[in-house]
Amino acid sequence: MAFDSLQAFWLMEGHGPYVWTCYGVFLAGLVGLALWSRHRRKVVIREQQRQLARDRQDQGESTPAAAATFSRIHPS
Repeated sequence: MAFDSLQAFWLMEGHGPYVWTCYGVFLAGLVGLALWSRHRRKVVIREQQRQLARDRQDQGESTPAAAATFSRIHPS
């Protein structure tokens, strides 16, 4: 597919606004999904650290060492 000019490429014989809007919506969704996934990962790791600390505390072990070990293994 060849275009005579950059303007012809952007307009795509009248279909340009639809095509570029679709690309924009797709890219926005992809970026949004990546950001949401990153946020959820941090939340889950934080919750697991708290749960590990509670479990260790219930077993009578010290919590700072347990949290430090988990943080070293799974950095945020």
